[in-house]
Amino acid sequence: MTIEALLPLILFAFVSTITPGAATTLATASGAHFGFCRSIPVITGCAIGLGSVACAAAAGLGSLLMALPALQIAMKVLGSLYLTWLAIRIGRSGPPRLDGEMAKPTSFAAGVWMLWYNPKGWAMTIGAAASFAALATGPATLAILLGLTFCLVAAFSLAIWCALGQLLGRLLKTAWQWRALNFFLACLLIISIVPMWRG
Repeated sequence: MTIEALLPLILFAFVSTITPGAATTLATASGAHFGFCRSIPVITGCAIGLGSVACAAAAGLGSLLMALPALQIAMKVLGSLYLTWLAIRIGRSGPPRLDGEMAKPTSFAAGVWMLWYNPKGWAMTIGAAASFAALATGPATLAILLGLTFCLVAAFSLAIWCALGQLLGRLLKTAWQWRALNFFLACLLIISIVPMWRG
């Protein structure tokens, strides 16, 4: 398989993962508060989470989940509650400090969890599985291809957002600037819940 054949899939994954959403907002907030290195676990967790969702979607699990309306509602409710909790946690934090609400970066496991409950991630990867099925000889090959592509591209996209967050964090000098940034990021996280409930 040539790189030319993979370019449309890579572009699809890049556009899907670089656009603002819950994971990009979390990566930006983590970069601003903790720097790039301490944010690697959550970036890795989100990337592996999306890669594993893509793998499962290509293998057929995604279609099964989307066919169960009760499970979709449960995922949306849990996802909305978790993102609201994260938004409150970010919104209440001030400048980076060694104690309090934002004392520790979001964990690897939380990053994985955030992608697995997100119906938008499932819908996106199911769409990718349908659109790019011709690239693989069977479901297992497609699962590996989509899983690796989404994992690597998401890691790259989130690293960009995290680096921008770190740069922004270095520019902020006063407590009110940090409060304004945290409030803005918290609002973005709340707004990212809306697409979950559409359709």
